[in-house]
Amino acid sequence: MAGRYDPNPFDEDDEVNPFADQGAGGNSTRQTNYSGGSFYTSSVPSAPNSKLSPLPHEPADFYNGSYDIPLDSAADQKKKERELQARDADLKRREEILRRREDAVARAGIVLEEKNWPSFFPIIHHDIANEIPIHLQKLQYVAFTTYLGMVFCLFWNIIATTTAWIKGEDVKIWFLALIYFILGVPLAYVLWYRPLYRAFRKETAFRFGWFFLFYLLHIGFVIFAAVAPPIVFKGKSLAGILPAVDLVGDQALVGIFYFIGFGLFCLESLLSLWVIQQVYMYFRGSGQAAEMRREAAR
Repeated sequence: MAGRYDPNPFDEDDEVNPFADQGAGGNSTRQTNYSGGSFYTSSVPSAPNSKLSPLPHEPADFYNGSYDIPLDSAADQKKKERELQARDADLKRREEILRRREDAVARAGIVLEEKNWPSFFPIIHHDIANEIPIHLQKLQYVAFTTYLGMVFCLFWNIIATTTAWIKGEDVKIWFLALIYFILGVPLAYVLWYRPLYRAFRKETAFRFGWFFLFYLLHIGFVIFAAVAPPIVFKGKSLAGILPAVDLVGDQALVGIFYFIGFGLFCLESLLSLWVIQQVYMYFRGSGQAAEMRREAAR
C-alpha cells in the first residue's frame, strides 16, 4: 500500500526547494537580522533562474528610421517653376483667344449649332422641344414629318424603278430615280425645312418668304410625281399613277410597287398642303406679313 506521503505523479521531476542550499552554483542572498539583543546572519535563497530568454533590444531608429529622399537642387526647382509659369501663361493666352472669338461670334449673331440628329449618326442640328415655341411645336413636327416623308417617297421610288429595270425596263429610269434621291434629300432640308425651323425659332419675315417659295416648289414636285406624266422616259422614272396603270397589266409586281409609290406621293402632297396653309395662317396672324412688306418696301 502506498505511503501516506507518496509523491504526486503529476509533479515535475525537478523539485525546487527554496530553503535548500544551492551550493556553489546556487544564488543566495545573505541577510543580517537582530533578535534578543544580538545580531545573527542568515542566508536567503534567491529565486531560481528563469528559463525564458530576454527579448532582443530594438534598434534605436526602429520607429524613427531615416530614409534617403533625393532632393532636387535649386537649379532644378527653378527650372520646373519656369516651366509651370510658361504653361500657365500659354493657357491664359489660349483662353483669351477663345473668349475673343466667342465674343466676336456673339456680336455677329452667329449661332453655333451642335449636330445631334439622328442620335446614332448626327448630321444635322434638330431640337424642336427646346428651341421652338410651344405653340408652334406641333406644326414644326408635322413639317418635319413631311421632310421625312419626302425622303421615304424618293427611296421607295428607287425600289420601284429597280423592280422595273429588273423586269426589262430601261436602266436610265433607275439612274434618274437615284439622282432624284441624291439631290432631293439635302435640297429639301436646306431650301425649305431649315428656313422654316429658323423662322419659327427667331420669327424673321425673310425666312418665312424663303420657306414659302421653295415649299411651293416641293408641293409641285410631289404632285407631279404622284401623276408621273409621260415626259421623261414615258414617266417611269417616278412611281406615279400613270406608269402604274401602264405596267400593272404586263408586270403585275412592278405595277403594285408603282401603285404604292403613287399612294405615298399623294399622302405627302396632302400633308404638305396642310403645313403650308397653317404656316401661312400663322404668318398672317402674327404680323410677319406686314413686317415683310415693310422690309420689301425699304
